[in-house]
Amino acid sequence: MNGIYKLWLVVVVLGLTIADGWSQVTNHNHAPVKADTLNKKSIPLEEHAQIGDTHITILYTAPAVRGRVIWGGLVPYDEVWVTGAHRATSFEIDRELTIDSKKIPAGKYAVFTIPGKEKWIFILNRRWDQHLTDEYNQAEDVLRLEVAPRILPSVQERLNYTITELSDKEAILSISWEKVKVNVSLKLN
Repeated sequence: MNGIYKLWLVVVVLGLTIADGWSQVTNHNHAPVKADTLNKKSIPLEEHAQIGDTHITILYTAPAVRGRVIWGGLVPYDEVWVTGAHRATSFEIDRELTIDSKKIPAGKYAVFTIPGKEKWIFILNRRWDQHLTDEYNQAEDVLRLEVAPRILPSVQERLNYTITELSDKEAILSISWEKVKVNVSLKLN
């Protein structure tokens, strides 16, 4: 009887684990997000992509709109923004790639932006381990790139980073939140 009870317990635990997996929501290549976190303030997410022989990892904390005014409100225009919540978003590449004709060496960087009504500035900064913009120093920028914001047809409730492969040599990094999306072209060397 003891052996049957143990087998029954294993089946129950496995069943609960599988059921919990079914209740999770996934978005592109992000780590699974449990359904009960969709209403929380900010949650940690990740984006992974393999473009050719280059692996890209983005780790970020994704805030939600939750009925707030985002652009020009929670996120002021024309000021450096951590482009996430809490810690700086990290952008890591294991091989050199090119963004806007600038070669970016393999390594880990912080992503910042300067949102504007007509244009945004996309920034990669050497100091990837920062809290908000408390320690941000423009002198440590590796890249500053002007990008055009696009209006989304519907609200993107939670901040979302995605990498879309165009070929084995090119991809698009997209940052979407509320009704705004910006794209950055990535090219392998």
